[in-house]
Amino acid sequence: MKLVLTLLGVVLLVVAAVYFLVPADQLPGFMPGHEAGVTRVHTRHGIAAAVAGLVLMAAGVWVGRR
Repeated sequence: MKLVLTLLGVVLLVVAAVYFLVPADQLPGFMPGHEAGVTRVHTRHGIAAAVAGLVLMAAGVWVGRR
């Protein structure tokens, strides 16, 4: 369980980095927030993914201690 939570947390942190660094028109089509012709970045999506990733990583550490 610890490994699964940690891996999901890392994946979400990578997704957050993509949201912060890539404009909306260059996001992959399967990611929420993909908009053709829009050059702004989705900071709210990035913040949500980063928070969820950190929570999952913290849960992985907490589960590992039990």
